[in-house]
Amino acid sequence: MAANIKTLVCIGLAVVLTGVGKSAFIGKSHSGGKDNLVLQYVVNNSLREHPVLTKLRLRTLDDQWNRMMVAAEQAQFMANLIRLVNATKAIEIGMYTGYNALSMALAMPENGQVVACEIEDTYIEIAKPFFKEAGVENKIDVQHQIALKTLDELTAAGEAGTYDFVFIDADKSNYDRYYEKSLELIRKGGIIAIDNVLWSGKVMNPAPNDTTSQTLDALNRKIHKDQRVELSMLTVGDGLTIAIKR
Repeated sequence: MAANIKTLVCIGLAVVLTGVGKSAFIGKSHSGGKDNLVLQYVVNNSLREHPVLTKLRLRTLDDQWNRMMVAAEQAQFMANLIRLVNATKAIEIGMYTGYNALSMALAMPENGQVVACEIEDTYIEIAKPFFKEAGVENKIDVQHQIALKTLDELTAAGEAGTYDFVFIDADKSNYDRYYEKSLELIRKGGIIAIDNVLWSGKVMNPAPNDTTSQTLDALNRKIHKDQRVELSMLTVGDGLTIAIKR
């Protein structure tokens, strides 16, 4: 009897870990989270996706690097944050194929503007037709250059303290620099959203040769102590930090 009970406990634990326990609230619905029943329930009962966003998401899934795309449920969450703070000026650091830039633009009023930083020609070419189809191409200013250069140019142009929302989702080695420059550009009460802060859990115990995990872990610890912001770290997608400038 004891052996049978032990077997049942082991089976039950395995089900929890593979079903809704180990990563129930972590992952992207389009990548790694397809078998997560809780995550799929969330998507099925909350996602309201604009038809052009759906088209762009499906197009992006054809790309070999589609795991870089912001999850639809996460993009919708950030779009709602934009609505909450009545954002009219936003920056996206790392546009990829434009799914989140499009989501932000759709959430903004007619005078809204998203500065979208992207260095890859291919991704810009994919994105622009979808921006036009959704009728928001006038709201999205694609900056085809290194993001740090764009951020410096915005500051030099006197735009410090004028942005409502910044989303950081580019090369992880520069995350700290992106964060500091975003703090300059964001207004008081504005939001900085930082993606991939959990990095599939690797930030908890970074390997000695894993510089990406080490960098993200260091930034997480820094922001935790940063009195310039209020913050929450969420188990959304691959981890999302929301920092509100004081």
